[in-house]
Amino acid sequence: MLADMQNGPLLVSHLLEHAARVYPQQRIISRTVQGERHEYTYQQAHQRSKQLAMALQDLGVRRGDVVATLAWNTYRHFECWYGISGMGAILHTINPRLFAEQLSYIVNHAADSYIITDLTFVPLLEALAPQLKTVKGYIVMCAADEMPGAKLPNMLCYETLLAAQSGDYNWPEFEENSACSLCYTSGTTGNPKGVLYSHRSSVLHSFAVCARSGMGLDASETVLPIVPMFHANAWGLVYACAMAGCRIVLPGPHLDGASICSLINDEQVDFTAAVPTVWSMLLAYMESSGKRIDCLQSVIIGGSAVPAAMIESFEQKYGVEVWQAWGMTELSPLGSINKPLRGQRDLPYAEQLAIKVKQGRAVFGVEMKIVGPDNRALPHDGKAFGRLMVRGPWVVERYFRATEPATDCDGWFDTGDVATIDALGNMQITDRSKDVIKSGGEWISSIDLENAAVGHTDIREAAVIGMYHPKWDERPLLIVVLREPQKPFNKASLQAYLETKVAKWWLPDAIEVVTEIPHTATGKINKVALREQFAERVKGGQLIT
Repeated sequence: MLADMQNGPLLVSHLLEHAARVYPQQRIISRTVQGERHEYTYQQAHQRSKQLAMALQDLGVRRGDVVATLAWNTYRHFECWYGISGMGAILHTINPRLFAEQLSYIVNHAADSYIITDLTFVPLLEALAPQLKTVKGYIVMCAADEMPGAKLPNMLCYETLLAAQSGDYNWPEFEENSACSLCYTSGTTGNPKGVLYSHRSSVLHSFAVCARSGMGLDASETVLPIVPMFHANAWGLVYACAMAGCRIVLPGPHLDGASICSLINDEQVDFTAAVPTVWSMLLAYMESSGKRIDCLQSVIIGGSAVPAAMIESFEQKYGVEVWQAWGMTELSPLGSINKPLRGQRDLPYAEQLAIKVKQGRAVFGVEMKIVGPDNRALPHDGKAFGRLMVRGPWVVERYFRATEPATDCDGWFDTGDVATIDALGNMQITDRSKDVIKSGGEWISSIDLENAAVGHTDIREAAVIGMYHPKWDERPLLIVVLREPQKPFNKASLQAYLETKVAKWWLPDAIEVVTEIPHTATGKINKVALREQFAERVKGGQLIT
């Protein structure tokens, strides 16, 4: 028997339409590429998004066509998220931090029809344009008098296109499983893979983000999404903020510690989200300048494991609660979040910290399990660790244009992470399956060793890779960046410190001090590059002192 309830498609256009109707005067504030402050309302954003949809239709864009963006977090990019997907086309957010070869690959693989770009990236597109086979034109997000003198074929002005449209437009209704947006993984090995989200999956994911057990957004909050709109679906915040009616602050390209600190204080931000590298810059700036962020209530940190020292700095020095989250491009991306259970805030802080370093409990809609080498499920006892498997209505089923599914026969997607799950449901990533160090038949977590090293007062950043050993197969090589490179550094003091934090057999056989650790396009430590940099030691077992 079917139910007697109304039934309509879940479409992302409904999110902005709702925000414009229920929160018409709520503000969206941006720092533009030129550094200026821009402010307008949800109502105005809704109107301009419809003008964009009409302009794209006049350019010949039809339902199912792919339109790319190469842009920072600004109000115009916000309009693209809704104008493109709302008309039934597919929004493809391009990560400009990818290598040129990867950028041309994904544009051609996605068959982008137009690319909408910030002024910042026009020179990049000039160099790439001859290789981009399907692109019909380039729309530059600026006013007519700001148009660059570039030689891009069919270069159009965003504001001129919008000014020609009335905005008298009704969002079309269509099947909710229609494709909505497209993101590509960072592709540290091989070509990036595309993840094609549906309207349904994106709206369901937004409910999870807004829930109290998720990020807990509501209209009383001012939210600063520092995580880029071109990275892992902006963690769902572009959609979720509209659903909840939040006041939004968009940082543009200005992501250094001083700019973020100023933006938080100037706009009285309550809630923000970014990867650990951004917070490292902010904390370093505040420590050197004496500035504070007293208006800020909570931060979401994800993208890679969060060092305990970072959590402690935010919470103990600045009174900002840290919620660690975990996810992937393939999960839209939210999979879990670590928020305290009843009574946990009353524990001694050291015990709280031991919980906070975990990636937390799965949000409703995501199932998790860990499996051993035989693919059998392992106990959730906080001790057994195995490959982390997930499934749910916003988890990828197959990669874009792939012939084979990305899941097993029961619908489980292998995340590539190695994890534990404790009796309270807290999941903790212990490593990527390709990064775990196998020493004498036992596993050493590179993540735990890195986070322990960062707790040392002299260390700003740390990375651990496996180094060949004739007896133990692999041993840890610890690579560090110093907080103050000009000061003398004693490696023995770091070894002594680590002896108090990890098992003795985990201690690195070698420590290397470098000026910089390479990162991927999504801000994670690039261990492929590190293995190449230290190839002789990784393959030949040459120890360093």
